[in-house]
Amino acid sequence: MKPLIALLAMAATVAAADLTAIPFKTIKGKDTSLADYKGKVVLVVNTASKCGNTPQYESLEAIYKKYKRKDFVVLGFPCNDFGGQEPGTEKEIAEFCKDTYDVSFPMMAKVHVKGDQQHPLYAALTGKDGAFPGDVTWNFGKFLIGKDGQAIARFEPKTQPDSQEVTAAIEKALE
Repeated sequence: MKPLIALLAMAATVAAADLTAIPFKTIKGKDTSLADYKGKVVLVVNTASKCGNTPQYESLEAIYKKYKRKDFVVLGFPCNDFGGQEPGTEKEIAEFCKDTYDVSFPMMAKVHVKGDQQHPLYAALTGKDGAFPGDVTWNFGKFLIGKDGQAIARFEPKTQPDSQEVTAAIEKALE
Protein backbone atom coordinates (compact mmCIF):
# COMPACT_ATOMS: atom_id res chain seq x y z
CA MET A 1 0.00 0.00 0.00
CA LYS A 2 2.87 2.42 0.75
CA PRO A 3 4.12 2.53 -2.88
CA LEU A 4 0.61 3.45 -4.06
CA ILE A 5 0.36 6.22 -1.45
CA ALA A 6 3.78 7.51 -2.47
CA LEU A 7 2.79 7.41 -6.13
CA LEU A 8 -0.42 9.34 -5.42
CA ALA A 9 1.43 11.90 -3.32
CA MET A 10 3.94 12.35 -6.11
CA ALA A 11 1.13 12.74 -8.64
CA ALA A 12 -0.44 15.48 -6.55
CA THR A 13 2.81 17.40 -6.17
CA VAL A 14 3.89 17.18 -9.80
CA ALA A 15 0.59 18.29 -11.29
CA ALA A 16 1.84 21.85 -11.53
CA ALA A 17 5.52 20.92 -11.61
CA ASP A 18 8.02 20.54 -14.40
CA LEU A 19 7.08 17.48 -16.47
CA THR A 20 10.77 16.72 -16.97
CA ALA A 21 11.16 15.82 -13.27
CA ILE A 22 8.68 12.93 -13.40
CA PRO A 23 10.40 9.53 -13.54
CA PHE A 24 9.26 6.59 -15.64
CA LYS A 25 10.88 3.49 -17.11
CA THR A 26 11.71 2.38 -20.62
CA ILE A 27 10.17 -0.82 -21.90
CA LYS A 28 13.48 -2.50 -21.00
CA GLY A 29 13.25 -1.30 -17.39
CA LYS A 30 15.77 1.57 -17.52
CA ASP A 31 14.98 4.66 -15.42
CA THR A 32 14.31 7.73 -17.52
CA SER A 33 12.27 10.95 -17.65
CA LEU A 34 11.46 13.75 -20.05
CA ALA A 35 14.69 15.38 -18.81
CA ASP A 36 16.51 12.81 -20.97
CA TYR A 37 14.78 14.43 -23.96
CA LYS A 38 15.63 18.02 -23.01
CA GLY A 39 15.70 20.29 -26.04
CA LYS A 40 13.48 17.95 -28.04
CA VAL A 41 9.83 18.21 -28.96
CA VAL A 42 8.15 15.07 -27.58
CA LEU A 43 4.89 13.41 -28.59
CA VAL A 44 3.66 11.28 -25.66
CA VAL A 45 1.20 8.58 -26.77
CA ASN A 46 -0.61 5.88 -24.78
CA THR A 47 -0.53 2.81 -26.99
CA ALA A 48 -2.15 -0.62 -27.25
CA SER A 49 -1.50 -3.64 -29.45
CA LYS A 50 -5.07 -4.91 -29.85
CA CYS A 51 -7.02 -1.73 -30.56
CA GLY A 52 -8.76 -0.33 -33.62
CA ASN A 53 -6.27 2.55 -33.38
CA THR A 54 -3.21 0.24 -33.32
CA PRO A 55 -2.41 0.96 -37.01
CA GLN A 56 -1.47 4.47 -35.81
CA TYR A 57 1.92 2.91 -34.93
CA GLU A 58 2.66 3.17 -38.66
CA SER A 59 2.06 6.93 -38.84
CA LEU A 60 3.74 7.48 -35.46
CA GLU A 61 6.84 5.81 -36.88
CA ALA A 62 6.56 7.87 -40.07
CA ILE A 63 6.43 11.23 -38.25
CA TYR A 64 9.22 10.09 -35.93
CA LYS A 65 11.43 9.35 -38.93
CA LYS A 66 10.39 12.58 -40.68
CA TYR A 67 11.21 14.90 -37.75
CA LYS A 68 13.75 13.06 -35.57
CA ARG A 69 16.73 14.85 -37.12
CA LYS A 70 15.05 18.13 -36.13
CA ASP A 71 14.99 17.16 -32.40
CA PHE A 72 11.62 15.41 -32.29
CA VAL A 73 10.79 12.13 -30.58
CA VAL A 74 7.72 9.96 -30.07
CA LEU A 75 7.43 8.18 -26.71
CA GLY A 76 5.01 5.26 -26.61
CA PHE A 77 3.45 4.37 -23.26
CA PRO A 78 1.65 1.01 -23.46
CA CYS A 79 -1.57 1.01 -21.47
CA ASN A 80 -4.15 -1.65 -20.65
CA ASP A 81 -6.76 0.76 -19.21
CA PHE A 82 -9.17 0.55 -22.15
CA GLY A 83 -10.88 -2.73 -22.93
CA GLY A 84 -7.87 -4.84 -21.95
CA GLN A 85 -6.32 -4.01 -25.33
CA GLU A 86 -2.71 -4.15 -24.11
CA PRO A 87 -2.55 -7.42 -22.14
CA GLY A 88 1.04 -8.36 -23.01
CA THR A 89 4.26 -8.12 -21.07
CA GLU A 90 6.80 -5.44 -21.92
CA LYS A 91 8.79 -8.05 -23.88
CA GLU A 92 5.70 -9.10 -25.87
CA ILE A 93 4.78 -5.47 -26.53
CA ALA A 94 8.30 -4.62 -27.73
CA GLU A 95 8.33 -7.65 -30.04
CA PHE A 96 4.88 -6.80 -31.43
CA CYS A 97 5.88 -3.17 -32.11
CA LYS A 98 9.12 -4.16 -33.84
CA ASP A 99 7.78 -7.16 -35.77
CA THR A 100 4.45 -5.65 -36.87
CA TYR A 101 5.21 -1.94 -37.33
CA ASP A 102 9.03 -1.76 -37.28
CA VAL A 103 8.79 0.76 -34.44
CA SER A 104 12.11 2.45 -33.75
CA PHE A 105 10.92 5.29 -31.50
CA PRO A 106 11.35 4.76 -27.74
CA MET A 107 8.76 2.63 -25.99
CA MET A 108 8.23 2.93 -22.26
CA ALA A 109 7.06 0.48 -19.61
CA LYS A 110 3.34 -0.14 -19.32
CA VAL A 111 1.49 2.55 -17.32
CA HIS A 112 -2.00 3.49 -16.20
CA VAL A 113 -3.20 6.73 -17.78
CA LYS A 114 -6.30 7.08 -15.60
CA GLY A 115 -7.78 5.81 -12.35
CA ASP A 116 -6.33 5.17 -8.91
CA GLN A 117 -3.00 3.94 -10.29
CA GLN A 118 -2.58 6.75 -12.83
CA HIS A 119 1.07 7.41 -13.57
CA PRO A 120 2.30 10.81 -12.29
CA LEU A 121 3.14 11.96 -15.84
CA TYR A 122 -0.47 11.44 -16.89
CA ALA A 123 -1.69 13.05 -13.66
CA ALA A 124 0.37 16.12 -14.55
CA LEU A 125 -1.03 16.12 -18.07
CA THR A 126 -4.70 15.33 -17.37
CA GLY A 127 -5.36 15.86 -13.66
CA LYS A 128 -7.56 18.57 -12.20
CA ASP A 129 -4.59 20.95 -12.11
CA GLY A 130 -2.90 19.38 -15.14
CA ALA A 131 -1.93 20.96 -18.41
CA PHE A 132 -5.02 19.50 -20.14
CA PRO A 133 -7.55 18.46 -17.47
CA GLY A 134 -9.76 15.50 -18.30
CA ASP A 135 -9.17 11.78 -18.54
CA VAL A 136 -7.55 10.21 -21.57
CA THR A 137 -10.56 8.78 -23.38
CA TRP A 138 -9.00 5.78 -25.17
CA ASN A 139 -5.79 4.32 -26.58
CA PHE A 140 -3.60 6.59 -28.69
CA GLY A 141 -4.31 9.87 -26.91
CA LYS A 142 -1.46 12.25 -27.73
CA PHE A 143 0.27 15.07 -25.86
CA LEU A 144 2.83 17.35 -27.45
CA ILE A 145 5.58 18.57 -25.12
CA GLY A 146 7.75 21.52 -26.15
CA LYS A 147 11.53 21.75 -26.02
CA ASP A 148 11.15 23.50 -22.67
CA GLY A 149 9.33 20.51 -21.14
CA GLN A 150 5.93 22.20 -21.12
CA ALA A 151 2.78 20.57 -22.51
CA ILE A 152 1.60 22.55 -25.52
CA ALA A 153 -1.10 20.48 -27.24
CA ARG A 154 -3.43 17.54 -26.75
CA PHE A 155 -4.86 15.38 -29.51
CA GLU A 156 -7.64 12.86 -29.05
CA PRO A 157 -7.18 9.17 -29.94
CA LYS A 158 -8.89 9.32 -33.35
CA THR A 159 -6.66 12.19 -34.50
CA GLN A 160 -4.10 10.60 -36.80
CA PRO A 161 -0.46 11.30 -35.88
CA ASP A 162 0.30 12.41 -39.44
CA SER A 163 -2.76 14.67 -39.71
CA GLN A 164 -2.33 18.32 -40.66
CA GLU A 165 -3.37 19.30 -37.13
CA VAL A 166 -0.63 17.26 -35.46
CA THR A 167 2.15 17.90 -37.97
CA ALA A 168 1.48 21.67 -37.95
CA ALA A 169 1.77 21.68 -34.14
CA ILE A 170 5.00 19.66 -34.32
CA GLU A 171 6.48 21.99 -36.93
CA LYS A 172 5.55 25.08 -34.92
CA ALA A 173 7.10 23.58 -31.77
CA LEU A 174 10.31 22.78 -33.68
CA GLU A 175 10.78 26.41 -34.81
